[in-house]
Amino acid sequence: MIDKKTIVVTQKKSPIGRQSYQRQTLIGLGLNKIGRQKELQNTPSIRGMINKVKHLVKVD
Repeated sequence: MIDKKTIVVTQKKSPIGRQSYQRQTLIGLGLNKIGRQKELQNTPSIRGMINKVKHLVKVD
């Protein structure tokens, strides 16, 4: 069960050909393969990381 303090992030695209900071941000979020999902705390730092790679991930 997901509460309002967590968000589910799914990687939808590959970081191949992207800038290195985007690849490192995905690793920091715990994502490294297309289709992987992570349930993360809804904090300003996590939101900022998601914003940096919003074109590569889907947030539920």
